[in-house]
Amino acid sequence: MVIGDFIRKRKHLFWSTKNYDGLSNEAVVEAVLNYGGMDDVRELISLLGIQQVSKIFYDQIRRIRVNYDPRIVNYFSLYFRKYA
Repeated sequence: MVIGDFIRKRKHLFWSTKNYDGLSNEAVVEAVLNYGGMDDVRELISLLGIQQVSKIFYDQIRRIRVNYDPRIVNYFSLYFRKYA
């Protein structure tokens, strides 16, 4: 499965666009971690790899403007610290 197919199966996570093939990996990671369930997260990790997903996540939370809920930041910081 490619990332475009993954997104098409989860259109409810990407309500702001119809250009599913044009989304960056960063946008996909942010949407899935923020709004997806753990099955979505597991499938994303199987597609991109846990190292890539954790790198994107940590790069995003180091910015001045963070789009993640503080609870999501806490949970996935602990999750990636343990598993990545």
